[in-house]
Amino acid sequence: MTLEKTPHLTVDVIVQTEEGVVLVKRKNDPFKGKWAIPGGFVKRGETVEQAAYREVKEETGLKIELGGIVGIYSDPKRDPQGHIVTICFNGRKVDGELQPATDAMDVKIFKDIPWNKLAFDHQKILKDAGVE
Repeated sequence: MTLEKTPHLTVDVIVQTEEGVVLVKRKNDPFKGKWAIPGGFVKRGETVEQAAYREVKEETGLKIELGGIVGIYSDPKRDPQGHIVTICFNGRKVDGELQPATDAMDVKIFKDIPWNKLAFDHQKILKDAGVE
């Protein structure tokens, strides 16, 4: 996928459960086969919060409640597809059954994060959120 010259907007949500942190295994490039925080592109006409709820539901099967913002990540080199800015939220599972969908080949809850198998800048984002 080639993106335009202006930055694009995505959301990520660090979904925490009593068992650990929800991560999805990417089905597509970039970073196919790597683990990632659930998230994706904000659609035209959608708020970032709506995008966060939609992306988590689509990728994990979970309904969530959003918490605060972890941070905004805008390094032009954070994504090989182009300049993509993400807003990362904290989230908490409120309902649903964990199941991979859309562009996720797998979804799991991790008590021990696979730090060396993460996509994008998700290692930094998780550490910024206080995930150990």
